[in-house]
Amino acid sequence: MAVESDMTLLYIVAAYLVVMLGVGVWAYGKTNTAEDFMVAGRSLGAVIIAGTLLATWMGSGTVTGGANSVAYGNGLWPAIILGTGSLLGIGVLKALAPRIRAFNKLTVPEMIEEELGKEGRIISLLVIAFAYVGIVSYQFTGLGYVLNVTTGIPVTQGTLIGTAIIIALAAMGGLMSVAYTDAISAFLMLVGLVVAVPFVLIEAGGWSGVTANVPATHLDALGNLSFFEFFALWAPPLLLILADQNMYQRIIAGETDDGTNTGLIAWFGGAVATMTLVPLIAFASRAMFPELDPGMALIATTTEIPTWIGGILLAAATAFIVTTGSSYLLSACTNLSQDLYRGLINPDASDQQVFWLTRAFVVVLGIFAFVLGQYFPTILEIQMYSYTAYGAAITPPLLAIFLMRERLTKIGGLAGMIAGAVLAVSWDTVLGSPYGLDAVIIAAPVAGVLIVLVSYLTSTLSSPSPTRA
Repeated sequence: MAVESDMTLLYIVAAYLVVMLGVGVWAYGKTNTAEDFMVAGRSLGAVIIAGTLLATWMGSGTVTGGANSVAYGNGLWPAIILGTGSLLGIGVLKALAPRIRAFNKLTVPEMIEEELGKEGRIISLLVIAFAYVGIVSYQFTGLGYVLNVTTGIPVTQGTLIGTAIIIALAAMGGLMSVAYTDAISAFLMLVGLVVAVPFVLIEAGGWSGVTANVPATHLDALGNLSFFEFFALWAPPLLLILADQNMYQRIIAGETDDGTNTGLIAWFGGAVATMTLVPLIAFASRAMFPELDPGMALIATTTEIPTWIGGILLAAATAFIVTTGSSYLLSACTNLSQDLYRGLINPDASDQQVFWLTRAFVVVLGIFAFVLGQYFPTILEIQMYSYTAYGAAITPPLLAIFLMRERLTKIGGLAGMIAGAVLAVSWDTVLGSPYGLDAVIIAAPVAGVLIVLVSYLTSTLSSPSPTRA
C-alpha cells in the first residue's frame, strides 16, 4: 500500500497551527523580561507543568524517531521497553526536583559553574548548544513529513516551512508561549492516540492481520535487535532526560513545590500512555506500509483512517513536533545569551539586552539546525547522536553535583566532562566503533568513572565550593 497525500488533513493541522500562533501572540504581550522568556516568570501551575513536560519530551523523537521508528523497523516489544528508560528518568527527576528548584539558576551551565567553575560552564554550554541544535533539526524534518502527507510537497520543502513555523513560535513569547502551547498539545496528543489506535488496528486487519504481515522477529522480546543494539537505543534517552536543561527549566518554572510535584506525577502517567500507544500504531503501520521510511510510520496511518480521526492524530503529532522544536531551540539560545554573553562576555548586560539577544539567537540557530538536518540520513540517527553527546558530557557531572556533594572535585568533574564529550563525538566517527560497540556504551560510563576516580585522587588538593562549604 502506498501513502497518498490528503489535503483535507491539512485543514485540521492548519487550524491547530493558527491556535498555537495565537497563543504565541498572547504570550508575546506578557513577556517583558529575560526570566519571563526563559522560565515563564516561575508562574506555571501543575496542569501546565505536566503538559509542557510531556509535550517537550514526546516530540518528533517519539512520533517519528525513537519508539515510532523502532516499532516499525525492529519490533513492538523493544519499542515499548524503550520507554522504560524515560520513565526511570522521570522518577529520578521527581526525587531531585526540590534540589533543582533550590539551585535558583536559569540554566544547567549556571548550575555546573557553581561546582566546576567557568571552565565547566563553557564546556557545558557548547555541548548543550550542539546537542540541542541536533534535536531541533529533526523536529523540522518531522514537520516536513507532516506536510508531505497532507500536501504531497517534497519533505525538504515541508521541512523548510516547518523551520519557519517553529522559529516564529519560539521567538514570540519564549517559555511563556511554549509552556501553554505544550499543555494544549499534550491533551490533544493523548486524545488523538487513544481515539486512533482502534481505527488503525481495524484498518490493518485486526491484531491477527498485523501479526501475519510483519516479520516474525518483530514479535520477539528485542525484535531483530541484539542486546547491545537495543541498549544503544535505550540508554541515550535515559542519559538525556536525567540532565535535560528543558526539563530542569520547567521544574524551575513551577509556581509552587506542590504544584511542580503534582505536575511531575501527571507527566509520568502521560508518558506511560504515549509510550505504549505510539508503538502500537507504528507496529500496525508496518503491516499496512511495508516499504516506508520508518520515520513516517505513525504519520502515514493518518491517511487510511477516517479523516476526522486522522486529522486529530496528525494535528497531535504536529503539536508534539512544533512544541518540542520550539522548546529545545529556545533552551539552546538561552545558553548563548545567558551563559555565554552575560556570563562570560558582558556580565553587566541589561535584562533587555539578554532578552532581545535570545530572540536573535532563535533565528540564527534555527537556520543552522535546518542545514545540519540535511546531512543525516534518518531521524533516529541524529536523535541518538545528539542524545549521546549530551548524556555523556553533561549528565555524569550534573548528577555528581547532586549526589557526590563534598566528594566531587573540580578536577574530577572537568575530567569526566571532557572525556565524555570527546568519546561521544569521536568513538563512532573517528575511531569507527571499536569492537562493534556504540559510543553511548563507552562514553558515559568512562565519564562517570573518571569523575569518581579523579575526584578521589584529588580530594586533598581541593577545598569545598561555596555551595558545599
